[in-house]
Amino acid sequence: MAATHTVTVGGSGLRFSPRELTIAVGDSVTFTNAGGFHNVHAQDGSFRCANGCDGDGSGDGTPSNSSWSATVTFNAAGAFPYTCDVHADSGMTGTITVEGGGGGNNVPITSGFTGTWVDSGATGSMGFGIEVLPGNNLLAEGYTFAPDGGQSWIGGVGPISGSSAVVTVTTIDGPGGRFPPNFDPSQVQNTPWGTLTFTFTDCGHGQVAWNSTVPGYGSGTMPLLRVTQPAGITCP
Repeated sequence: MAATHTVTVGGSGLRFSPRELTIAVGDSVTFTNAGGFHNVHAQDGSFRCANGCDGDGSGDGTPSNSSWSATVTFNAAGAFPYTCDVHADSGMTGTITVEGGGGGNNVPITSGFTGTWVDSGATGSMGFGIEVLPGNNLLAEGYTFAPDGGQSWIGGVGPISGSSAVVTVTTIDGPGGRFPPNFDPSQVQNTPWGTLTFTFTDCGHGQVAWNSTVPGYGSGTMPLLRVTQPAGITCP
């Protein structure tokens, strides 16, 4: 069952308490201002709250010194760093780590997971090229579709922590994105997209949870099935 957790904002100092909190997908966190001129603002833009939260019709996330309380529900796995807009430079930061269901059955991510993985629920029409890099990092390049139709290319690199990897993702867009010789790099840019969190139950099956700040993508999960494995690489 989903649970509700509490984070105290301010009060006896410029801090969140607890600063680091681990919860499960579907859980909620209630932020309560114990004193001071504060708000809570997710680094990826997924929430900004004080007297309610921006964007969900509940109120205003502008910093406030009132005795405000705001609740955020986390429906996707991943790490969600956040700050107080006023006191970020003073170290008033925190992180909510959201673990996906069944996380106890996940296996450590090693170089053996390098390969091509597809959405097992959509007959392989979407997927990711995954490569485990030196320094315990994971590179993920996704081939998927835009909310309004057409193809979408996303990708990024993120740290591996045991049985999960959280990848910060950008998307490449702009009118210069044409097939050579018409490609124009001055008309192409990388736009922040959100995060992808990868977990695996064995060498052939896994899951990716996404949390996007780009309108239309939202958050959710996708089952993954391996389709390729580079020669010379074994798993586990």
